[in-house]
Amino acid sequence: MKVSVSSSQLKQKSRSLGFQKVGIATVNAAADSSAVEHLQEWLALGYHAEMEWMKNPRRFDIRACMPEVESVICVALNYYTPHQRPDDSQYAKVSRYGWGRDYHKVMHKKLKALTNWLQEFGEGVQARYYADTGPVQDKVWAQQAGIGWIAKNGNVITPEYGSWVFLGEVLTNLEFAPDEPQTEHCGTCTRCLDACPTNAITKPFVVDANRCIAYHTIENRSQELPEDIKPHLEGWVAGCDICQDVCPWNQRFAQETDEPQFQPYPWNVAPTLRELAEISDDEWNQRFPASALRRIKPEMLRRNARANLEQFGISN
Repeated sequence: MKVSVSSSQLKQKSRSLGFQKVGIATVNAAADSSAVEHLQEWLALGYHAEMEWMKNPRRFDIRACMPEVESVICVALNYYTPHQRPDDSQYAKVSRYGWGRDYHKVMHKKLKALTNWLQEFGEGVQARYYADTGPVQDKVWAQQAGIGWIAKNGNVITPEYGSWVFLGEVLTNLEFAPDEPQTEHCGTCTRCLDACPTNAITKPFVVDANRCIAYHTIENRSQELPEDIKPHLEGWVAGCDICQDVCPWNQRFAQETDEPQFQPYPWNVAPTLRELAEISDDEWNQRFPASALRRIKPEMLRRNARANLEQFGISN
């Protein structure tokens, strides 16, 4: 569908809403079977662990999410802040993505505004947005739209901000001029592979969730963490940033976000393992309002903290 809105107008509007990067991919031109094959192979190896939603058949074909889709508008929102965690084993480590307000809420508000703006150009305009909330291969489309490239650790790296970005998409039946896909710039670097304490990055561009600290601290619903994971937690209770912290692109190009909602809640940067090991359900509910960390239920947070205390030899 063609209307009187240009790619440059779209990008200007996206940036006015606070997105640092915006790119466009054309669905017909982006029908890349290699991405589907890569996902199928990853699933066949069982590397998705208990994340059964990764098998959703709509993930293999963007048209299953919107049959009329012509363009995928991809956006990136920088969330980096320069705060540093204390170098002391008594403190718990929380991934940067969870320090501030829930990114879903921030992203959805901006994406909804962009979607509503597009729909104002005609009754026949269709637009649907996602931000880690649907069966869309967001990293694949981000690379196709020129936002960044999928790195060896599985994250998307942008040349301007490193990998400290949240990704979102708007699917639409409007036709826009596409951007050039981003090429990969990891080169011969293997810092992320070498730094991972559980060897979760089995080879470049392949991550086994069964060995990933972020998976186990966020998604694993078992009463206890695996015995082969516990010794390598290194204080992490909510996600893991090791492979991002060592990335040269992040060390050189990270920029502080201009989105105030991503500034950390003070208690998220350096909570103690002991306080999290004993946190009550009510305290958890009060401490993590409008937070992405609510996905980590209180019993899971206590489990993660206790596992670290055990490995550090700190009595609970």
